[in-house]
Amino acid sequence: MLVNRKLLKGDGRKPEIRYNEDVPEIDDVQLVKRVAQGDEHAFLTIYDCYVGRVHALTLRILGDSMLAEEATQDTFLKLWSRAHMYLAERGSLLLWLLTIARRTALDRLRLEGRRPTLSDSTDPTELWQTVPDGNSLSEESHWRSLNFAVQALSPEHRQLIELAYYQGLSQSEIAEVLGWPLGTVKTRLRAAMERLRHEWGPK
Repeated sequence: MLVNRKLLKGDGRKPEIRYNEDVPEIDDVQLVKRVAQGDEHAFLTIYDCYVGRVHALTLRILGDSMLAEEATQDTFLKLWSRAHMYLAERGSLLLWLLTIARRTALDRLRLEGRRPTLSDSTDPTELWQTVPDGNSLSEESHWRSLNFAVQALSPEHRQLIELAYYQGLSQSEIAEVLGWPLGTVKTRLRAAMERLRHEWGPK
């Protein structure tokens, strides 16, 4: 099964979509079951609905549009071959796809032998701009609230969370990238995680 949808639209521009942006509701469970049975129409329905979100995350991790497109295509090819492995009781299809996308992008990052691109901590990151609906208990709102909590961290803590989660670096690799002693990384990453739990936890 080859993905024949293009990320580029007719005018040559990529869709302006964030991975934490709302998407139209579709019956994911039924669609995935149909994909597992080889239904290409169901596959393309999922692809059209979530490709922008998946691409936004791979681009955030890889920082290169071509590599991000390749990682996005790989993610959906894995959906086609592994649809039978999706378990709805363990989470939404979107989060399952984003998990696959993250792992795929990190694998590509390591394959390319590239160091992570550090964000400019003085420049607000657009990916964290979606404010969750505090009255909503949906999984979508829960996901967005995590992004909002990360934005509330100090620049140093946000950078550490970014390197550990989005770039998938070990503590030793973070120490090398930042030029810090390993003990310092461990202490500050622990503090960053505690602060994130405080920001993200129930008020």
